[in-house]
Amino acid sequence: MESNKKLAIIGTVGLPALYGGFETLAAHLVDNLSDEYDITVYCSRKKYKKEDRKPYYKNAKLKFIPFEANGMQSIIYDSISIIHSLFYSDVLLIFGVAGAWILPFVKLFTNKKIIVSINGIEWKRDKWSRLAKWYLFWVEKVAVKYSHIDILDNESIQDYTSLRYGRLSHIIEYGADHAICIKPDTIDRHEYPFLNMPYAFKVCHIEPENNVHEVLNAFAELPRHILVIVGNWEKSQYGINLKSRYCQYSNIFLLNSINDQRRFDLIRGNAFAYVHGHAAGGTNPALVEAMYLGLPVIAFGVSYNRTTTENKALYFNNYHELKELIQQTPVRRLKEIGEVMKEIALRRYTWKFICNKYKALINESLEGVITAAD
Repeated sequence: MESNKKLAIIGTVGLPALYGGFETLAAHLVDNLSDEYDITVYCSRKKYKKEDRKPYYKNAKLKFIPFEANGMQSIIYDSISIIHSLFYSDVLLIFGVAGAWILPFVKLFTNKKIIVSINGIEWKRDKWSRLAKWYLFWVEKVAVKYSHIDILDNESIQDYTSLRYGRLSHIIEYGADHAICIKPDTIDRHEYPFLNMPYAFKVCHIEPENNVHEVLNAFAELPRHILVIVGNWEKSQYGINLKSRYCQYSNIFLLNSINDQRRFDLIRGNAFAYVHGHAAGGTNPALVEAMYLGLPVIAFGVSYNRTTTENKALYFNNYHELKELIQQTPVRRLKEIGEVMKEIALRRYTWKFICNKYKALINESLEGVITAAD
């Protein structure tokens, strides 16, 4: 009997998922595809305590690399992972483009199949220095040119890659049906008094491109409306300044990043609405999770967010518009939007549907017959 083909998952922080979208995706790929492929997932040793570095996660092997998976070290992290995977894997599934400089050599000297998820247009993000932007701009081109299949997570980016590279990328978003709502008990309501009232919720990295300042500014002028934001406030001067400025407002709750899943599900799931300020990237996992929970979405009006929500949410471009939406949108209308968001998520953002898309592309790469993107 023929053994399963070997799949390497490269570019995530690792498993168990402790970080974000790519990690959650990797966990669900293991859950859904490990019966058909022998999967190895590369993990950052920096993010896991020694006692937590297990050799396996469910049916997948884990390999720990002694570098950070994000920031400048991601170039080394991804490169080492790619080189190591060449000794056993049939397919390299690479999330992100940081280590893509090495792909021309992989394609020239091996018969390994290369699938790269570009994610969003990373080089356009404001958080990167000019040198980092240049590198990401260049390496994105390398990733597309020397992969057998490239993946985007949002249709609104497809025109960009087709015009720049003359190649139509495949679209695969994220699943969201792992998101749950936990009903608060008496202890929860005492710890988080806002659970007793309608409140808007936002979770993100505290960065300018996520328009945290615009959202805070709007709610600062709406004292009767409650806002809860979860994020890494101490990570940057931007976050420190915002927390210092807005922590005194009685209707604004600025919570640090929450690692306890029950606590996070509790706070997010019981929100009355979800405010999504992201202005860069592609399909955002936090957004599709809020949609799956049936939360009314008020999103920053860029093409990525409009595509994800099928242009059926509410949209703002500055704090004035956000403030006006909050003041003038009837509760009945918000509930209708929440129902529409749930319907879209059930149709497009379930993990079985997403993992089947990855399975189809993995099989196409192994068969050597790459179909046109959907």
